[in-house]
Amino acid sequence: MPADERSAGPGAGRSRATAAISRAFTPPLPAGPLPAGPGLPPGLALRSRPAAGPRRAPAPRGGPRGGGTPPRPRRDSGVRRAYERARRAWDRPLTAYYLILGAGLLITVLGLVMVYSASMIKALELSRPSTYFFRKQFIAAVIGAGLMLLASRMPVKLHRALAYPLLMGTVFLMVLVQVPGIGMSVNGNQNWIYLGGPFQLQPSEFGKLALILWGADLLARKQDKRLLAQWKHMLVPLVPVAFMILGLIMLGGDMGTAIILTAILFGLLWLAGAPTRLFAGVLAFAVLIGFVLIKTSPNRMSRLGCIGASEPGPGDSCWQAVHGIYALASGGWFGSGLGASVEKWGQLPEPHTDFIFAITGEELGLAGTLSVLALFAALGYAGIRVAGRTEDPFVRYAAGGVTTWITAQAVINIGAVLGLLPIAGVPLPLFSYGGSALLPTMFAVGLMIAFAREDPAARAALAMRRPGVRWKTMRRRVTKRPSGER
Repeated sequence: MPADERSAGPGAGRSRATAAISRAFTPPLPAGPLPAGPGLPPGLALRSRPAAGPRRAPAPRGGPRGGGTPPRPRRDSGVRRAYERARRAWDRPLTAYYLILGAGLLITVLGLVMVYSASMIKALELSRPSTYFFRKQFIAAVIGAGLMLLASRMPVKLHRALAYPLLMGTVFLMVLVQVPGIGMSVNGNQNWIYLGGPFQLQPSEFGKLALILWGADLLARKQDKRLLAQWKHMLVPLVPVAFMILGLIMLGGDMGTAIILTAILFGLLWLAGAPTRLFAGVLAFAVLIGFVLIKTSPNRMSRLGCIGASEPGPGDSCWQAVHGIYALASGGWFGSGLGASVEKWGQLPEPHTDFIFAITGEELGLAGTLSVLALFAALGYAGIRVAGRTEDPFVRYAAGGVTTWITAQAVINIGAVLGLLPIAGVPLPLFSYGGSALLPTMFAVGLMIAFAREDPAARAALAMRRPGVRWKTMRRRVTKRPSGER
């Protein structure tokens, strides 16, 4: 007997015999799992294993820590990527530069188109060619483009040097307006100087630019000397000079321009950090003077009563306001078509100047008016961005003053057309007919372009766009190939 059997004992022999008998009477099972049936014990198919083949590994569980399948992308991932891409593009150094340049030029070009469309009938009524007003506006736009280019290339020091000469020249011209034989009256306002031929000049429009440049230079010099903490240095001589200009304007009866100059003054005081009590005191004084001037003038009181009017009223006192609403209402979504306005055929007064926005809504519809509003919003945002990112106090005050000027004038004009504000008689900046208003506004746009270029990051980005720099950069990136490779 072998040694293993002897060591196993009798119990091991009996177990081996039992196993041999069971193998002899049990038929061999096929490979693979067996189906459950009546001849098989339940659960046998589940306990059986395949005869051959590797065992399948369990599917890995997905999760943040496991190495399984990546999680499904969220539905808003595309929107988030687009938002991040737009935010990065919005934060580029040249964003303000391109916004000011693009929005300013687009508003001017669209304004030329609408001036031609809105003024044709008015020119024919005056026995003039249909392009009479358009040609004058086009000449002013060409001169304004030259002024804008000149202002955009001028350094900041030269802009500051122009502040005092521009202020003194504007005040001198505004005094000449009140001299009989030199000044002339238009629509009841004595604020024009006749230049000969079809050309006239309104010095009060240049007073806005003069007040901004002079006030910005004054506040910047006082800030450098740390004098703005005292209220007397903040108010004097800024407020007295501003009220002198306002008085000269009000002698001619032009309250709309006076409101714009008041908004510019408050904008400069706000940027200079005027205390709330001081700011509220100046504002209350200006409101009191405005209330007296409106209360003592029946014409201004009638304009104030036309806010929200839906009928012309007694004596057709609200005729212009109501027909402006009619023009906007008849435009619909996309307008009646360029040149197809009905209100400009003698129904709506001043269709090419104060109420050109109403003609735009009638001919270009809601889409056209919203486009104009978007362009002004982009221009205003770019001005705020330039004023907020600069370290130069003069640039901050001047950019903030120009932004206040253009934004406040646009709000007052559009608000009057919509019936939300009284008719102030101010044109829509860069859009309405009027060379005296277009020239200083385009110079102011060039001023903001110059300020946007003075930003260090913008200056570096513009330097990289020069042809010489770009060529050198490309040459550094090109790798040198062997002579035999093609």
